[in-house]
Amino acid sequence: MNSADKPAKKRKAPGKHNARIAAVQALYQMEITNRGATGVIEEFLEHRLHQTEAFDQTLFARLVGQVVEHQDQIDEAIRARLSGSWRLSRLDTTLRALLRCGCCELLIAPDTPVAVVLDEYVQIAKAFFDPKESGFVNATLDGIAKTLSASKAVK
Repeated sequence: MNSADKPAKKRKAPGKHNARIAAVQALYQMEITNRGATGVIEEFLEHRLHQTEAFDQTLFARLVGQVVEHQDQIDEAIRARLSGSWRLSRLDTTLRALLRCGCCELLIAPDTPVAVVLDEYVQIAKAFFDPKESGFVNATLDGIAKTLSASKAVK
């Protein structure tokens, strides 16, 4: 059986998955338009996502809001995982938004298991990018999760 013959993987929580995708898209829009979180959240909830059956509005708004509120901390955690002279600004805008959302769930909203966060954002990366970038997302978020785990073990 080749990959085209395999049935699509069913998401256990499609509302949360869709909220994560929308949060990545909202962060992307905010960055390219320089609009604030409140306006973009309202636009997405009122005009873009009202037709989506399975959609966790609370998770969407929380992710976008917390990424903006804690962006310095989130960006520092991502920068720590970049190699050598790579700057966060050199990453593709969508990739940066995706990493920020995943990192936010790991750092700021740790109520979701690490394995779920990694799987969700790798799957989202696969929808936007080639396997190389989804591997980068996996490695970056996994490294952040391990650093967090190690720092909690020390406390």
